[in-house]
Amino acid sequence: MVDVKQSEDFSKWYIQTIQQADLMDYSPVRGSIIFKPDGYEIWEHIQEAFNKRFKEEGIRNAYFPMLIPESFFTKEKDHIEGFSPELPWVTEAAGEKLEERLALRPTSETMIGTAFGDWIKSYRDLPYEINQWANVFRWEKRTLPFLRTSEFLWQEGHTAHADAEEANRRTQRMLQIYREVVEEFLAIPVVAGEKTPSERFAGAKNTYSIEAMMKDGKAVQAGTSHYMGTKFAEAFDIKYLNKENEHVYAHTTSWGVSTRLIGALIMTHGDDQGLVLPPTVAPLQVVLVPVGPWKKQPEIIERLEQTAQTLKQAGVRVKIDDSENSPGFKFNEWELKGVPLRLEFGPRDAQAGHMMAKWRDGSDKETVQIDDILAYVQSGLDAMQKRLLEAARQFYAEHSYTNIETLEELKAHIETKQSAGELPGWVLIGWDGTEETEERIKEETGFTTRNIPYAPPVEKTIDLVTGQPAKHTVWIARAY
Repeated sequence: MVDVKQSEDFSKWYIQTIQQADLMDYSPVRGSIIFKPDGYEIWEHIQEAFNKRFKEEGIRNAYFPMLIPESFFTKEKDHIEGFSPELPWVTEAAGEKLEERLALRPTSETMIGTAFGDWIKSYRDLPYEINQWANVFRWEKRTLPFLRTSEFLWQEGHTAHADAEEANRRTQRMLQIYREVVEEFLAIPVVAGEKTPSERFAGAKNTYSIEAMMKDGKAVQAGTSHYMGTKFAEAFDIKYLNKENEHVYAHTTSWGVSTRLIGALIMTHGDDQGLVLPPTVAPLQVVLVPVGPWKKQPEIIERLEQTAQTLKQAGVRVKIDDSENSPGFKFNEWELKGVPLRLEFGPRDAQAGHMMAKWRDGSDKETVQIDDILAYVQSGLDAMQKRLLEAARQFYAEHSYTNIETLEELKAHIETKQSAGELPGWVLIGWDGTEETEERIKEETGFTTRNIPYAPPVEKTIDLVTGQPAKHTVWIARAY
């Protein structure tokens, strides 16, 4: 069991949870982590879910070099300004100083934009749509495993289109796919909407995001999709000959999710006992544990092996824990690792013709007839997936506030909640559209704009700071 409760020190709980679940280890390089097999397998399942959807959209995977010439960045002014503080540079190789510095990619717009400029010549080449699974580097000063590290894993999609309408459709479609996968596959409810100008991706015309609430009330940006207009096409000469025989610039998009989804997964579903994993992404979905004096009765293991084989043939990820550890130790270990279902079986169970079942998100055990195990497991895994999503939605509903109209009310809300040991959560506000009011909220409360939601529960008409008419309804929160 994790020895600190979420309510006592959420950050400490998070670190202990991921370490005791054996998901990662710290790297000798500052701000970087090692993905251990269980941690990486979670990412593999996330990859599989997204890859399936990308390929259904006709988007194919490619790979581009990690090293990007400095001159590529200087072609798009906003882009280099946005990433410059975070860029690590390679200046020497083979004992010689390089003629031009090479950046470790923070994102691949510049490299892929250059390639698109060479590849796209005619309207017949469009749309051009690719995705890359890769590592990227952003030299973070403050890091937190999975959520914010100097090197992390992600996918980045890049597309070029004939016009703004087609490019915007792709931008919105990818955000929709992100929402569907994160909610249905990871059981994390999200709010979709447009980022404010200060929160846009460097060089983008519009940035859209899905935002998720963690169990400490903070927000995690779970995925973003960007419409670039023709800015990158102009910078990297992505032109094509249209049907009117004119050379015009393509409209481009980019979109991505990263391994911060693993952090969001842990912070959304974990409890005071440790990790809780949705069945879809759990490296191990079912663990079979022999109990009682089972070593004296070989038929106990034989039955568990038969059960494991039946489950494996049905596509269930299952393991028998026949180690020398005590049952209590095993139960605790698999709880820490977040395995969705534990099935216990011993001599008494064999006589009764059943197994004892314990779901990770439940407190009670129940008996299951041996002949019913497969149907029980299959229906139970689906049911747990739905329970986790519903529980997360309920948490979001209980910690989102729509009745705060002024900055003073926001401050009082935060102070009251914190004094009572409760979470300030997310607050829906009216915003006049200026960076000045946005910055003042941040300076005085630590809350930042998350996004302008597509479907706010209420429309706000008055700006939180100035009392003037609001241009937008915006979610604000403290964020990772």
